[in-house]
This record gives sequence, C-alpha cells and structure tokens, in this order.
Amino acid sequence: MVNPAIPKKDKRRRLLARWGWISAVCTVVVAAMVVMLSRPRVEAVPAAGADVAGLTSVLRQTISAEEVPLRFEDVTKSLGLDFQHMPTKRASLLPEDMGSGVACGDYDGDGFTDLYFVNFAGNAIPGAVLDGDAGRSRLYRNVDGARLVDVTESAGVGFVGFGMGAAWGDFDSDDDLDLYVTAYGPNVLYENQGDGTFLDVTKRCGVQDKRFSAGCSWADVDRDGDLDLYVANYVDFVFRPGDRENVKLQFSTEQPFTLNPSSYEPQPNSLFLNNGDGTFVDVADEAGVGNPSGRSLSASWVDMNNDGWVDLYVANDVSNNGVYLNRCGGGGGRVTFEDVGPASLAADYRGAMGIAVGDFDGDLDQDLMITHWIAQENALYRNMTLDELIGPSEDGRLFFMDDADSIGLGQVSLDMVGWATGFADFDNDGRRDLWLINGSTIEQAGDHSRLKTQNSFIFWNRGDRGFVDVAAHAAKGLATPGVRRGGAQCDIDRDGRMDLAVVEHGGSGRVLRNVSQTPNHWIRVHLAQTGGNTSAVGGRVYVTVESTTQMLEVGASSSYLSQDELTTHFGLGGARVVDTLRIVWPDGVEEVFTGVVADQELRLTHEARYPVSRATVPSH
Repeated sequence: MVNPAIPKKDKRRRLLARWGWISAVCTVVVAAMVVMLSRPRVEAVPAAGADVAGLTSVLRQTISAEEVPLRFEDVTKSLGLDFQHMPTKRASLLPEDMGSGVACGDYDGDGFTDLYFVNFAGNAIPGAVLDGDAGRSRLYRNVDGARLVDVTESAGVGFVGFGMGAAWGDFDSDDDLDLYVTAYGPNVLYENQGDGTFLDVTKRCGVQDKRFSAGCSWADVDRDGDLDLYVANYVDFVFRPGDRENVKLQFSTEQPFTLNPSSYEPQPNSLFLNNGDGTFVDVADEAGVGNPSGRSLSASWVDMNNDGWVDLYVANDVSNNGVYLNRCGGGGGRVTFEDVGPASLAADYRGAMGIAVGDFDGDLDQDLMITHWIAQENALYRNMTLDELIGPSEDGRLFFMDDADSIGLGQVSLDMVGWATGFADFDNDGRRDLWLINGSTIEQAGDHSRLKTQNSFIFWNRGDRGFVDVAAHAAKGLATPGVRRGGAQCDIDRDGRMDLAVVEHGGSGRVLRNVSQTPNHWIRVHLAQTGGNTSAVGGRVYVTVESTTQMLEVGASSSYLSQDELTTHFGLGGARVVDTLRIVWPDGVEEVFTGVVADQELRLTHEARYPVSRATVPSH
C-alpha cells in the first residue's frame, strides 16, 4: 500500500534474499554478543546525574550556539495557561511518580489545537482527601493561537482522581473528538456533544477500568470505520504502610520498596473493540494483545510492516516490550495479532516508558524511539523491513536494529530517566528532529518528598552527522533541570513551526513556542473522512520534493501518557512547491496531487468505504 509495487523475484532470488536475511540477523546477533562481552565491566554505579567518564561522554557531541537554528520561548504565561500538577506532597508511592500527560486535539473544530492537561489530585495513600479544585484535570480552548482559555467547568471534563494519560478520538464518528482519560483507579470516557460540552459515557459504552492504567491509544484496528481503544495497564499496586519502611540504597540514595515497579505484579492490557453502536467489548486476550507479563506504560498503533493494517507496539517497564503484527482480515472476521517481539529484535527487557514513531531515515518505513530508565540507554529501532540488502518481506516479518549509539542518541541518555518523546521537524529542513523529556524517579537525599531534577533534550538532526542535543542553546526552559513526565507536539498558533506542551511533575503545565528563524518552507496536511473514522487515523501522507519523499502516519506516535496533534507537518527546506502529495486513506484509496504550493495547511476530505478486507489492499 505504501510503496510502488516491487517486482516479484524468481525462486532463486527469493531463496537468496531469504537466506541473506537470516544471515544478516545472525551476524547482527553475534556482533552484538561480541560487543557486549568485550565491554569493560562497571564495578560501581555513580550517583544519578553525575558525569561518567568513558561511559556517557565518549560519543557526546558538542555544538556552538551560533550553529543552532532552533529557538523556543516559554509562552505559558502570555497564553494564560495556569495548570498546576499534583497539589499535595508525595508520599513515596509508585502511582504518584508516574504521571501525568497532556493531549492535543481540536475538540471544537475551529482549526486550532486545544490542550487537555491530566492531573493527580492528591497523594495515593488510601483514604487521603483529593483536592477537587486544584487537583482537577483541565481543558484549555485555543483561541486563535493567541490565548488558552480554561473551559473545564463549562465543558464538564474536570476529572478528579489519580490521573495518568489521555487521548482524543471520535469513537462515535459524529465528526467531533471524544476524550478518554486513564488513571490509577477508574478511567473515564467523555463523549463530545458537539456544543462545547461533554458527557461521561464510560459505563454506557463498556470501557470502565479501575486498574492502574497508563497510556491509551485509538485506532481502527479491524478497518470497519470506527475507532477501537487500547489501554496499557501497569502494575497491581497494593498499599501496605510497612512497605515504605523497607528501603534499599539505589544510586547513593535510600529508595523505598513502594517506588520499585518490580515489587508489584504486572496487569494485563485491554483492547476495547468498537461494536459500532456506541458500545465496546474487551477482546485483548482472544486477539493476542493482552500482554499479561508486561508492566505497560505506552502503546502505539503503527503500520510497522507497510501492509496497510495498523500493528501494535507496547512499551513495558522492567519486562519485555510487545511487538504485535495485525493479522485481522485473514478470514472469519476475527481480530487477531501475532506476537513477533523476539524475532523483531525490538522487544528488549528494559525499563521502557515513552514511544516516538517516525521515519527518521527517510526510507518510507516507520522507526521507533523508546525512552528508558537510568543506565539503560534510550533505543532507536531502525526499521530494516524494506532494506535493500534484505528485500521486502513476503510474510510480513519485522526486523529492527538499535542504532541509538551510532547517531548520538544512546550514551547521552545513560544518566537520565526518559519519558515523553517525539519526532518533529523544528527547523523545516526536511529532517525529523527529536525532543525528549527527562525526569528522575529517585528521591532527593535531604527531602524524600521531592524527586531529583534532570534536564531534557532537544536533538537537532544533522543528517549524516547524526543528532546533537541543542536544548541549552535552543530551549533553556528544558535545559534547566526539572522533574518532567508528559509532553506532546503541535503547531499551537498555526505558523508552520512545531511547538511543545510539557507537564512538570508537581509543577506547571508549559507551552514552548517555536520561534526559530529559518528560510525553510513547510506544508501541513489535515485529513478528514465521512463514512467513519472521521479523523482518518491510520492514514498516510507522502510528500515528494525533487527526489526526496517524506512520510507521516496520522495518530501513530503516542509519546508518554500524551497525544500529539492529528495534523501532519512537513518541512520542505528551500522548496516552494511540493512536487507530489500522495494520500493513502485508511480504507486503502489513494489520491495524488501535484504542484502544491508550500507554506499552507491543506484540509482534505474523503468519502470512506468500509469495511476493508485484506484482499482489497494492494500488495507490495
């Protein structure tokens, strides 16, 4: 569906390609083992945030302020944003430290992205009083990109609880965005009434969940025209007063048993399949994506093998990540996924938090950035499925390679705890840059009610020279140490430059406006549909300028407990015209436009036809 048809090889060439692929995998595995075995052993782990000679500095790149084209300014106050996260002191309990996020979505359909900030209304000790005012989650309406107006009360979305994440999605296909909010405790689904108000329909729709939920993501899994919902559940946290006194020394600081996710059993996840009548049914187990052994924090729906069907990647803390290929449409009407994690080489056992999805290397398949806990390095899984040396996969197999170290994204993260992340072309040069939110989970030695602070990253993509962190020059607000969790990207003022929304744990919600001054051009494409899946989630946009093609997939990247805007944004460098704009709609229909003028936002609408079977999707 996503690339021009590739001629089938004869039998001999197919065999060579297949054995070549197997040989390549074996070579990579053996090489990785040799490297691991040859690495010097680290006998002692230093304090978190300390410089580690020969470990975090070997591959560190430096750059002068004059070389950096990116600039961000904190416009939180000027926009009128006054959100404050978690109004009470921590009680050293795991749920308190994991949230919260921010969801970007145009709920009122005026073309400007609105922001929903999730809140944690008190400490997690059973019986503690929640702050129903300061602890409310809040919805801010974006007025012409100039002001953010708190409409929480009038809209009826002031969730009060132990809030974690949120995601916008039009589950009832009535052409406005609804909102799902996750929590440590009862989750909630708010249905958009189309008049600026929302209604709690959680019980009516059958998506209630009282477990410790984290990330959530919408997608049309079975391509029947309505959105389904995946909810990542974390651990079975049980409060026992004595557990807080059980402490161990960790990175030179005493850490209680109650902050270690390994202290608690994982919980299975939910796949709420949309019945098309406003109700859902949980089919996670029978579909093969329950992931009962994973302590899940994030999940992204993304077509990893380019067959036109969204697959699922699940980021798990202290457990193997989940990599699931969509086998729906194979007959019988069943929703079915295949667990290909071990074979894909993208299911490492680490402490995974956030997910960024993007074709960073421009080869028209989706790559994955995964953020990790301290001393584990972040991972950049380069998708090798369509690699020229391997050949296209005839059976839909996946093959990833962790390239984080080689392009400057690995070692620099060793002494950080990574959370929200995303790919965005901040300077519109046609290359995807990367932002990454950090914040420790380790308590301060002198005050156990507070967490240690860390700086966050903005990585500028320099092409063949890799990525370099420029936060100190481009966004001092992120380079300043803090405790951060959620984050998302959107063009809040629609000026053709991607901005950031960030949540400070126990602090404020913030908006960083991109004020970079470059001569580069851009184009934004917003997809909409009639007939179902009104936001065209899962659709792909291809932009070609001269011999270079970029690709983005609507709704693929889930960050951490957060959601990016659904409009696609492309930097074009010096080009004033897009040679070819190709849309692959979620139902498989393709449209091509030529000679599209740059520096504008296109809003395209398609009359969709559902359901879609695998037989109607072109093969590669």
